[in-house]
Amino acid sequence: MIQAFGLTSDSRKEHPPAVDDVSFEARAGRVTVLLGAPGAGKSTALRLMLELQQGRGLTYFRGRPLHRIAHPSREVGVLLGDVPGHPARTVRGHLRMLCAAAGVPVRRAEEVLEVVGLISLRDERLGTLSRGMDRRLGLACALLADPHTLMLDEPADGLSGREDRWLHGMLRAHAAHGGTVLMTTADPKEAARIADRVVTLEQGRLVADQEVTDFARTRLRPRVAVRSPHVARLAALLTKEARTGQRSVEVVQEDGNRLCVYGSTCAEVGETAFRHGILVHQLADETGDMGPVAGTGTSEPVRPEGESESLPSIDAGERGPVVAPEPSTCYSRPEPVTAPAADPAPALDSATDPEPAFEPRLVPLSRAVAEQLTFPEPVADPDADGLRPPKKSGRTLRGRRLALSASRASRFPTMPRNLDSVSTLPPPISVRSAPSPLRPLRYELRRAAGIGTSFLTGVVVLLSSALIAVLLARAGHTSQTRLLAAWPVELPLPPAALGAGLLGALAFGDEFRHPALAADRGTVPRRLGLLTAKLLVAGLTALMLAFLTVGCDAEVLYLLYGRELVQVPAEWVPLSASWLALVVGCAWAGVLAAGVFRSTTAGLAAVLAVPVAVVPVAQRAAENASVRTAAGFSLRLREVLLVQWPFGGERYLFAALRVIAQPVGGALALSLAALLGAYVLMNLRSRVR
Repeated sequence: MIQAFGLTSDSRKEHPPAVDDVSFEARAGRVTVLLGAPGAGKSTALRLMLELQQGRGLTYFRGRPLHRIAHPSREVGVLLGDVPGHPARTVRGHLRMLCAAAGVPVRRAEEVLEVVGLISLRDERLGTLSRGMDRRLGLACALLADPHTLMLDEPADGLSGREDRWLHGMLRAHAAHGGTVLMTTADPKEAARIADRVVTLEQGRLVADQEVTDFARTRLRPRVAVRSPHVARLAALLTKEARTGQRSVEVVQEDGNRLCVYGSTCAEVGETAFRHGILVHQLADETGDMGPVAGTGTSEPVRPEGESESLPSIDAGERGPVVAPEPSTCYSRPEPVTAPAADPAPALDSATDPEPAFEPRLVPLSRAVAEQLTFPEPVADPDADGLRPPKKSGRTLRGRRLALSASRASRFPTMPRNLDSVSTLPPPISVRSAPSPLRPLRYELRRAAGIGTSFLTGVVVLLSSALIAVLLARAGHTSQTRLLAAWPVELPLPPAALGAGLLGALAFGDEFRHPALAADRGTVPRRLGLLTAKLLVAGLTALMLAFLTVGCDAEVLYLLYGRELVQVPAEWVPLSASWLALVVGCAWAGVLAAGVFRSTTAGLAAVLAVPVAVVPVAQRAAENASVRTAAGFSLRLREVLLVQWPFGGERYLFAALRVIAQPVGGALALSLAALLGAYVLMNLRSRVR
């Protein structure tokens, strides 16, 4: 069950808010549709409910706000627009990656593919899917963690008639099993076909909250559409004949040569046009949409003489047709799937409780506060849905109203008794990042292995390193260490370090470019658990790349020039440690920079900035300051702490200090420390906010 109170978006400059004080309810076991024209505020309302956009309001999912739910994906399944996945990833690979994020077994991916009918396309790339297949995949992602609530934004947009019917059947089945479905649409006919309750928005405000039968009766009406070059003459003739025959007919002249006739048939309109020699270009039965407020167009209702009191008039701003047709003639609604609903609402026994059930409508928050303080006499539709009444207890209607007000007051902070001092603004909505994957290491491994970018980058690095090593060996005057690393003096970094930095930047850059974990780019999680997993995978990838680079370069040099250029140097241990630290450090710098600046390009730029900008600054600072040498550091530390280094640990510490004492190593360590501090500060800042 979803309860939304006072949803209001932040206004921009002088423009009014896209959503202004919207309150409604979506019950379990039912399909609720948010209906409105493009720009009415449907998507904004969903984003406010999901805490993806700043504003004000309260939204409860089965009594809890979204940020109080430990695992939101297991409570709410979301589909906002297209599936935000990498276009080169397969359908099955994308779902398996999300399985690790949601903490569900990997076999769940195959199950939802069977449910949505994509099992035959499980090896297709996301970028090759059609619009309908993409919608099916989005629904599969929403159903992956078996949530109770589905929130879908325009799920049938761009679908064919067959796919549209399939989607409606899926949503009806989910609701029939006790789930809650909230979707948006701009088509009133679609809302009448699928919904149990329709909430209509217009210009960001709630204008109607109706059962589907009431909605179809007051919003949809059968009509005859006519196109003719003589619409004015035909309209006058139809009006005259209706008055003569004392029939209730409404004639609406639209733009151009189009005419809509309500309360008549194609045969009657066609016979009138034929008798008077009027050319007709189109004559068809339609189901007309009267709009959120009926009677806004130019219309001329026709009534029989002497019956002005029995038939309602159509004035501007009044809803409802002249003669309300039966709902069955307005729309075709599929039969709901028969299944036991979860926790049905208890029905009141009229024999033992003769008092009528009091269920007030949901109203804006300011009005609810006023009701708590003044207790006015309620004027409520007994068929309207709102907050569920208290259980039957033999109390009077006045007592029930007081209990209901008390239950409402318990949901909000204590309000003062003075109405002038009551704040009419609901609490603010803060944009929070998506939760971190429940199995971050497994998620990161599937993310990295799911696309061919890592393999392609590795191949390019190995080929370029081998080519550079051959060219350096042919030119001569290059040390053996730079020859094996394929690192000429002219380049700021070797190809292996650049490749590792690129892969590290892609680890976080792809999360923001294709946010599979979140519905919005700004809510991608940057938690320490996910960072640790990305650093670990990037470090392992960099180690493999470093070993393969040296091995391939040595093999190529041996084949072309013999053993002379591939002999093992005497100080191979510190050299190997320096080489591995350089490559791994570049990978980590790419990960941290991309996570801080939310861009792959920024991550790679940070890697290149270490030798280009940070190294000269560090060298200049070391020359100007009095820095004690690292030699003898272990002995001085032993004298201070009066402890012995176990197992000769001072040798390893001294080797690490030698690596850091190098210009590139020191600059890289400084950059990593700065980026890690920035990442932690941004994470703490988001949690505090």
